Amino acid sequence: MSSTVPVLRVARPTDHLDDITSMYMAGLDFQLLAGFKEHAGFDGSIIGHPDHNFHLEFTHHSGTTVGNAPTKDNLLAFYIPDRKEWTERCEKMIQAGFKGVSSYNPYWDEIGKTFEDLDGYRVVLQNEEWLP
Repeated sequence: MSSTVPVLRVARPTDHLDDITSMYMAGLDFQLLAGFKEHAGFDGSIIGHPDHNFHLEFTHHSGTTVGNAPTKDNLLAFYIPDRKEWTERCEKMIQAGFKGVSSYNPYWDEIGKTFEDLDGYRVVLQNEEWLP
């Protein structure tokens, strides 16, 4: 068994690579960790926090159009238990260009807020601690 913690990277295509990258960096205080241009026709950005074991990767394949999210339930959920931090992050999401929306699954509206990006993908900021 490996003694290292695996890194999770969630990747998805977008037609708005620069705008989406900027939105997520500003809204979630992520940093640009890496990027690539013209890699077999793909451009991409990898964002996150250097000390966290998850990253988001956004890609664009030259000459293609991917369109919007397939459903309103394609989302990322972040648990932020501190009320002040949660409120500040919600404000940053709006300032970054995310649109506040009602969640497709009403559970997320009970203690959280849902935001939609330019591609129709959603991010939930949940104001509680995640407990298994």
